[in-house]
Amino acid sequence: MALFGDFGEVEVKHEEAQPNINVTPLIDVLLVLLIIFMIISPSKPTRFEAKVPAEPKPEQKNVLLKPNPNALIVFISKDLKLRLNKESMGSVADSAPLTQKLREVFEFRERNGIFREGTNEVEKTVFIKAPRSIRYGDVAKVIDAVKLAGAQPVGLQIDDLEN
Repeated sequence: MALFGDFGEVEVKHEEAQPNINVTPLIDVLLVLLIIFMIISPSKPTRFEAKVPAEPKPEQKNVLLKPNPNALIVFISKDLKLRLNKESMGSVADSAPLTQKLREVFEFRERNGIFREGTNEVEKTVFIKAPRSIRYGDVAKVIDAVKLAGAQPVGLQIDDLEN
């Protein structure tokens, strides 16, 4: 006599368990990650805007252009001395006098309404001219000093141009 009664023999069939991976949640997670990366990636600054001057038209080639009287040109000499137009402004190692002078010029132009030709923006264009023999890092320091003063845009001139 059995404790729980006699149920007889129960035949248990052991079938092979087949592993089954459900990939639907994995695909959902991957799509969400893809959307997140698509939204985040355009917000990174990835470009450096450079404006190249256009070729002059044939009728403009023989025209004598007068230099802009408001042009600000920073000259870097071979011995790393700085000049703003004709005025000495220290050296690449200490560009604080250059930054201070540019700030004063920009404030003067703002007070007196000296605007860029054809616009209502204050003229803050600065060109940097350096010999090709100067290291890139030294020119970059001067660009940083000019940008710190508020110059916009900053142009680079090749050393083959005349002073």
